[in-house]
Amino acid sequence: QVQLVESGGGLVQPGGSLRLSCAASGFAIKDYHMAWSRQVLGQERELVAAIENYGVGMTHTNPVKGRFTISRDNAKNMLYLQMNALKPEDTAVYYCGAVRKWSDIRTMKNYDYWGLGTQVTVSS
Repeated sequence: QVQLVESGGGLVQPGGSLRLSCAASGFAIKDYHMAWSRQVLGQERELVAAIENYGVGMTHTNPVKGRFTISRDNAKNMLYLQMNALKPEDTAVYYCGAVRKWSDIRTMKNYDYWGLGTQVTVSS
């Protein structure tokens, strides 16, 4: 059974840090490009960061560039997102996803697998 399970979300003050983790089971993440996306209620899910299957290439979207860092450990079948200097506008549900084609990383409907998400709230 394929599963992606996110963890590490919570409530943090502006300027604080969180590290999100995503544990994969039922498939090998080395066969997929992996990504973190986020969604605010009533809005579309948007890409935050993506990393190629062997971690050589990665991208971070402009709102998080310089503050967030995506990484992966294929041996552990794990994906991570280190989030620093958090802002209230980073508040969202964060999802981990797996996609076959790098050209599809911004096309949410083309992802093969999604987790159920973890809530991140940035507030004083």
